[in-house]
Amino acid sequence: MTTDAIASSFAQYVAESPTAFHAATVARDQLVAAGFTELSELDAWPTKAGAYVVVRDGAVIAWRLPESATATTPFRILGAHTDSPGFRIKPNPGVRTGGWEQLNVEVYGGALLSTWFDRDLRIAGRVVDADGTVRLLSTDAVARIPNLAIHLDRGVNDGKEIDRQRHTLPVVGIDAAFGGTDVLDWLRGRVGEAVSWDLFLADTQAPARIGIDGAFLASGRMDNLTSVHAGLRGIIEAPADGEHVPVFAAFDHEEIGSSTPSGAGGPFLEDVLGRVQEGLRATRSEAARAFRASWLLSSDAGHLVHPNQPEKHDPTNRPRPGAGPLLKISANQRYMTEAKGEAVWAAACDAAGVTWQPFVNVNTIPGGSTIGPIAATRLGIPTIDIGVGLLSMHSVRELVHVDDLAALHGAVAAFLAG
Repeated sequence: MTTDAIASSFAQYVAESPTAFHAATVARDQLVAAGFTELSELDAWPTKAGAYVVVRDGAVIAWRLPESATATTPFRILGAHTDSPGFRIKPNPGVRTGGWEQLNVEVYGGALLSTWFDRDLRIAGRVVDADGTVRLLSTDAVARIPNLAIHLDRGVNDGKEIDRQRHTLPVVGIDAAFGGTDVLDWLRGRVGEAVSWDLFLADTQAPARIGIDGAFLASGRMDNLTSVHAGLRGIIEAPADGEHVPVFAAFDHEEIGSSTPSGAGGPFLEDVLGRVQEGLRATRSEAARAFRASWLLSSDAGHLVHPNQPEKHDPTNRPRPGAGPLLKISANQRYMTEAKGEAVWAAACDAAGVTWQPFVNVNTIPGGSTIGPIAATRLGIPTIDIGVGLLSMHSVRELVHVDDLAALHGAVAAFLAG
């Protein structure tokens, strides 16, 4: 695919994936369309060679099992996450203040809260019927978290503390007591026969190419749908007859710690790999040998040097836009990359014909972490941390160089191909 085609495909994926549930479902649909067989965790799984996909809530895992696979065949895994920081709608969500109908919401993850103000927001997520049927929901723009006019807060530009409860409630209409619509009644009308739901706020602005030469893509949820999309395309393109089992694993709940059944700290990937190895009749010893010969590429967005605050970055490792994806390194193992993994990553980039950049945090700012240390600790599989560089991570709208997006796709595809 060309750079423009990759950027367009990614933009479409983001537009269709306002929540982790949507991201996993859209990925599954694309995989099934590409010939993968969807499996249920409640059923026995086939042991024959083929391409398979399974969804658990907001997480999705797909793999290609070669005809030549044996009990000690290693895995090559691309790990990513489907969730992004934002707001989840609380139970009993109706709030009425000053003639306004509002939604009661809870902050999800480490959102850059100020960027969510004065945005046209939709409601999206999953709803569940009494019989257990799960359906996805996404509305048009219905909500807005309002800023306070500067006339009422003259010191706002000198620094404003955002109260996560009082200041973040979006307006959705006029108070029902004054002729408006009760928000809970409105929600019930949208969810149909559903008896419960997991609903979030999501931005409605579509991704857009910007910059004087169109080099940038501005979009929400780049952390971490950039990696999910690269892994999705990589597993679709991966060879069916390689010397390892290529795996694409996109988890939910990374932004809140990953300690859930569908998070990287839960058993989902371990369950899938265990069932694959069971189908290959692997003994415990053979399974352990396969794991130690495997590699996990943990892909999550990283930081480019911020042009207005360059002092926030390491003085000698200065990732710049358009110079390739990042290899993340941390002495304290917040990222799992070590010398052996760096060699594997460099080989994948060489095979793809792309450049890459080292990333470390400045010593005075610890930075974030990824699914890498979590999955590596659970599985014992050697792990490498990488990702595409962004500006404005955790903003409602982030920025990437399209060449970096394309380079990430190439490197991930080369890694999964081996």
